[in-house]
Amino acid sequence: MLKPKLYKRTYQRGEMTLKLGDRTLIMGIVNVTPDSFSDGGQYNSVDRAVAHAIELYEQGADIIDIGGESTRPGHTVISSEEEIARVVPVIESLHKVAPHIPISIDTYKADVARAAIDAGAHIINDVWGLKADQNMASLVYEKSCPVILMHNRENTDYDNFITDAVTDLKESIEIALQAGIHKDHIILDPGIGFAKSYEQNLQMMISLGALVELGYPVLLATSRKRFIRNTLQLPVNDLVEGTAATVAFGIAQGAQIVRVHDVAQIKRTVDMCDAMLYQGREEL
Repeated sequence: MLKPKLYKRTYQRGEMTLKLGDRTLIMGIVNVTPDSFSDGGQYNSVDRAVAHAIELYEQGADIIDIGGESTRPGHTVISSEEEIARVVPVIESLHKVAPHIPISIDTYKADVARAAIDAGAHIINDVWGLKADQNMASLVYEKSCPVILMHNRENTDYDNFITDAVTDLKESIEIALQAGIHKDHIILDPGIGFAKSYEQNLQMMISLGALVELGYPVLLATSRKRFIRNTLQLPVNDLVEGTAATVAFGIAQGAQIVRVHDVAQIKRTVDMCDAMLYQGREEL
């Protein structure tokens, strides 16, 4: 089989060092929300959230992704002030007790991202790919931090799904580059579960190579997503095997970061995939 491209990056900030390209990185999810689709309300106190973040790190997570506003279908939009009040105390506390742990802030709002980075976060994970807040790109440039550009859009009026999705991501990349963001700070996310039908999510899963060819590392976030639930006809908290299948399939196509809830279980899948695929791969 053809081996996927491998993009090597090193991100450093304070005591945090994150190397991309030697193995698949795992991003563990900590939702500080009352209404996230699978774990809402479980970690919406600082102590519980920080304890869960450290537990995920000890289980094998390389990055902790902290979010304060649910992005599930039909979610309640909250103000920046409320979102900051949810995430900043968690980020500050986690950074204080474990400054070496890479932290990602899951937000599309520039003022939330600024507060999070100032509190100790290292990466911005924008589910709108710099398109929702016109100030986000300049903030990423100012803070000189990695940014994850996810594919998303307000409608599903595609002419050619994959071609249009790639075009959408190219628009996000252009926004980033025009703002002065360094090419090596850009990571792409296919946006599984966002502005896509069941069939389109499956189509995106078999077309990840088209994103890898754009020249940037790809993060895959499929954990417990609805298309897995619909395929397996299982409840949201019984999808480890389905998630593992998508993770393995994604790594085989070149995904270099996987965002998951069940870190301990998925790490076994990642380690096995890496043993097979991270030998003699093309390095860029």
